[in-house]
Amino acid sequence: MTDRVDCAVIGAGVIGLAVARAMALAGLEVVVLESADAIGTGTSSRNSEVIHAGMYYPNDSLKARFCVEGNGLLREFLAAHGVAHAMTGKLIVAADEAEEQRLAGIFDNGQANGVVGLEQMSGSRARAMEPELRCCAALWSPSTGILDTHGYMLALLGDIESHGGALALKSPVQGGRAGENGILLDVGGTEPCRLECRRVINAAGLGAQRLAAAIAGLPAERVPPLHLCKGNYFLLSGRRPFSHLVYPVPEAGGLGVHFTLDLGGQGRFGPDVEWVERESYEVDASRGDRFYASIRRYWPGLPDGALRPGYAGVRPKIQGPGQAACDFVIDGPDDHGIPGLVNLFGIESPGITASLAIARHVSEILP
Repeated sequence: MTDRVDCAVIGAGVIGLAVARAMALAGLEVVVLESADAIGTGTSSRNSEVIHAGMYYPNDSLKARFCVEGNGLLREFLAAHGVAHAMTGKLIVAADEAEEQRLAGIFDNGQANGVVGLEQMSGSRARAMEPELRCCAALWSPSTGILDTHGYMLALLGDIESHGGALALKSPVQGGRAGENGILLDVGGTEPCRLECRRVINAAGLGAQRLAAAIAGLPAERVPPLHLCKGNYFLLSGRRPFSHLVYPVPEAGGLGVHFTLDLGGQGRFGPDVEWVERESYEVDASRGDRFYASIRRYWPGLPDGALRPGYAGVRPKIQGPGQAACDFVIDGPDDHGIPGLVNLFGIESPGITASLAIARHVSEILP
């Protein structure tokens, strides 16, 4: 037996839920298919929960566009839905003159991207805000903050369901093909079925490439490689040193070991960058040893033994070690030729911040 639906979104992480909400608000019948037994069990639940401002990304990139646009949309959504968040602001700090020059480039890039409120400041002014800092210059980003990611996902799901959409857990999509009236999906689980969909959005995160490869007729060259990048976070014991988020000038391959907070006030440092062959979420305590030198460049008062293993996350990158960072890939019918299908690849940071803007874009290319 074949069931029919206007729109199937595969993956109940932040991106999938945001896209499904946009489709439901547009009046479509929507089902979210999730292989796990709960929403947001992958990348969406293992990150720094930061609302990003958008100063790092290339001017003409989807990451820049959707991060800046999404920042405003996300803040409005969180406030309207009563989701816990705090606009803590962020300091990006330069430890020496060479980093100060790179900091100026980040400021110029942020200005070109339209980042709201980004401001250059002297080291003395930054230290007046955070006395335990060591820095010679800084950027202040008031549009950076933190949020309750799970609360956000629950609010997205609430909007989906209040507009007639449905969530199907333990419903792994095993493959699909284009049919005469849409895309046919083979759905496994305890109640296997075939689902005929006019629109399908592959928002499966770490599983997006595997799923796309199982859709008959999709050209193989439209499926980029998947590289797993693991980031480890360490929690700070004792008194936290800063009231704002503090980031060093970015390093090659990442944003460096930075300080963030959760909404309960717990301080944490991370992530480091570790390329892995499989998903793994154990945190090797010995990796914390290398954090100390990095952190003490901007916080010399970090006590010995103050870091303890916290948690790890894995990002679905589409570039490998030593390769230039890639943009988001939103591959629609005009790209691959299959009507009604959109594949989302490489949706890593700043994916949470960009989620509502990505959802808006997907709804526009799949009217």
